[in-house]
Amino acid sequence: MGAERRRFVAPARGDVVAETFSHPLFDGLTAYRDLLLAAEWPGIDGLNTRLPLPGRRFIAQDEALLDDGLHYEVRVARGRIATRPDNWHDLLNALIWARYPALKAALNARQCLHVAGSADGQRNRAQQALTQFDESGVIVRVRDASLLEAWDRHDWSDLFRGLADHWRRGDIAVAAVVGHALMEQALLPGRQLVGKCLVVCGEAGDGVLARVAGAIAAGEVLEDPLELRPLPLAGIPDWHPRQEAAFYAQADYFRPLRDGRVYPPPLS
Repeated sequence: MGAERRRFVAPARGDVVAETFSHPLFDGLTAYRDLLLAAEWPGIDGLNTRLPLPGRRFIAQDEALLDDGLHYEVRVARGRIATRPDNWHDLLNALIWARYPALKAALNARQCLHVAGSADGQRNRAQQALTQFDESGVIVRVRDASLLEAWDRHDWSDLFRGLADHWRRGDIAVAAVVGHALMEQALLPGRQLVGKCLVVCGEAGDGVLARVAGAIAAGEVLEDPLELRPLPLAGIPDWHPRQEAAFYAQADYFRPLRDGRVYPPPLS
């Protein structure tokens, strides 16, 4: 995930400082901050009480559950979200389900469609794209598609420094962070994270999320991982304490555009 490729080990619950959840990355989970900050892990029953989902429940992932032989996504479609107790990754996944249920349901439905169509069990390009967005997804909204020109050519300094006022005015903005693995990575300080983005052109509002969920459900997007725009999150104005010119010159994080890489236009 992001620029760091080594194996990630999530910190113990007591080792995550409260300030971590004040970062803009976690803005969408403000209503559930008590579950993130509590001294004890919420139990499965507690999650179902606090995070009711129509037609679905969180269920402890154990050997008895896995013995049903179902694919994870198929089990979710049948109403059971396998959840490992005392686990940051799965707790964050549960919170994203509660915050963005239509989006998660659309991702699940498309995954099930591809699972059913795969005779050999191999993951196709669409499944890879769906998984990358589910794990590391970020939805970005722009008021004008011309604001994407710097991003199209990976001119990171122009995107973040040159357009800083546009970011601060909301002309270009993170509408939602939906990647639970991305949030898990952020639990360790100093991680340089990269979101995998879908972009919507329009004004602020809930319609942005509905548009993305509808596009996923209809198969308009996430048919190939190359559709996803990488976004080095530490570059967003005010998302990192170091944002001078030398910071944006780190080519191992702010990576140049690969030859032939072209991004799709934003959803409108």
